[in-house]
Amino acid sequence: MTEACEVEILSFLGTSPEASIDDTYTWSESKNLDHNKVVGAVKSLEVDGYVSQTQVSTSFYTLSAEAEDIVENGSQEIRVLGALCEAGEGGLSMPDLQAKVGKLVCKVGMGNCMKNKWAKKNGAALVAAVKAEDVQDDVRSMLLTLKGKGGTEDCMSGKDLTALKRRKLISLVTRKSYSVSRGASYAPTRVKKAADLTKEMLDSGSWETVPFKNYNFLTLGEKVGGGYLHPLLKVRAEFRKILMQMGFSEMPTDKWVESSFWNFDSLFQPQSHPARDAHDTFFIKEPAETVSVPEDYYERVKTMHESGGAGSIGYRYDFKREEAFKNLLRTHTTAVSSQMLYKLANQEGGFTPQRYFSIDRVFRNETMDATHLCEFHQVEGLVADYNLSLGDLIGTIETFFKKIGITQLRFKPAFNPYTEPSMEIFGYHPDLKKWTEIGNSGMFRPEMLAPMGLPENVRVIAWGLSLERPTMIKYRINNIRALFGHKVDMARTRTAPVCRFDSAV
Repeated sequence: MTEACEVEILSFLGTSPEASIDDTYTWSESKNLDHNKVVGAVKSLEVDGYVSQTQVSTSFYTLSAEAEDIVENGSQEIRVLGALCEAGEGGLSMPDLQAKVGKLVCKVGMGNCMKNKWAKKNGAALVAAVKAEDVQDDVRSMLLTLKGKGGTEDCMSGKDLTALKRRKLISLVTRKSYSVSRGASYAPTRVKKAADLTKEMLDSGSWETVPFKNYNFLTLGEKVGGGYLHPLLKVRAEFRKILMQMGFSEMPTDKWVESSFWNFDSLFQPQSHPARDAHDTFFIKEPAETVSVPEDYYERVKTMHESGGAGSIGYRYDFKREEAFKNLLRTHTTAVSSQMLYKLANQEGGFTPQRYFSIDRVFRNETMDATHLCEFHQVEGLVADYNLSLGDLIGTIETFFKKIGITQLRFKPAFNPYTEPSMEIFGYHPDLKKWTEIGNSGMFRPEMLAPMGLPENVRVIAWGLSLERPTMIKYRINNIRALFGHKVDMARTRTAPVCRFDSAV
């Protein structure tokens, strides 16, 4: 269809050098062509210089559906007056009039009849005050005039147009079309220009005569869709930078599957603890058990559970090897912390103070909702040094949270199986205007540290929080499933701003 329009346009302009199309809309109608196709052909021909065009704007009035009904059947007031005249001197009640002409016609027409004093009330009835043949349907006449003259603004007085617009019978529209004349490269037949140099052109030699499209070296190329960092990764990168500035070293946390021994037993968490139930932990079916653990360390952990040590009486139960060797998806990165502390205690040259951190994924068998997923990211930090106290723990926590912009902190006593004392960390949320839990902390118990072989006066302070919660606060996300998982909006990943915390505190 577009090619047919191109042929028609070039043919028309070829009738004489002065030939032109004054208005593509009226020209399209005269040629029985679709105007949108004609406009497309004009713009395509203009690119190659066959034609030149100038936009033409034409304003005119169109009739509403109500106006078309008036043109067909007369105005509402004339129809109401006709019904009242037919009823005679007795007139009609309002329900009878509505039944005769319709509710909408009655509503509009009755008001105009009363305004023009064509009707009056006679008790409960409405009667005609004039004869139908003595009045003219001016509204219908104006609409017919407007329609007959193409709806142009100069077809009637401004007063009449205002009256019709007030009744919402007409509306002004602007139609865009084009005037077309010959271009600098006009020819009666269009020859398509080649966009690329092909092997066939080189082989045949036709490249010497084939016209090529001009290259626009200033145009922008197609946008390259590269990769984007997820909001979680942006916050993770900022946390890593802050922790490294504080002198922490990152722990290797790329192994998601751990044994129950490292995930629970080495942390002095009893084998009967509810967290070790299948309702809270994802256990691995294949392979169901780990291959090995350090045997000497295993025996010391077993002894600590069964009979105690380091001032503790233990849990007084039979420690089971098969339970300790079960494989699972780690429920916390503290499983890695325990391995790092064991290596630190048994390294060549003896113990040296260290600061460790990790940010990685953990898994828990939880019911998913707006604030919980069965997998999430845990931020964990620990400091192992001589004679550390609870004050050192609070100071380290305050330093970290100040660097991520949380300056108002509170600490609440809590219970954890492998830390004593333990504290929940609360921060003031300026948007929610309330204190909210943002992490957990404590000092690792002697029952956990003694089997590792650490010196008696070495203390380990530790704290942790989820990565998702500060990310949700940072990016104003109220549903965790919109941040992480299969329901994530990819557009959010592309448009999420760079994460920045005041790490200079």
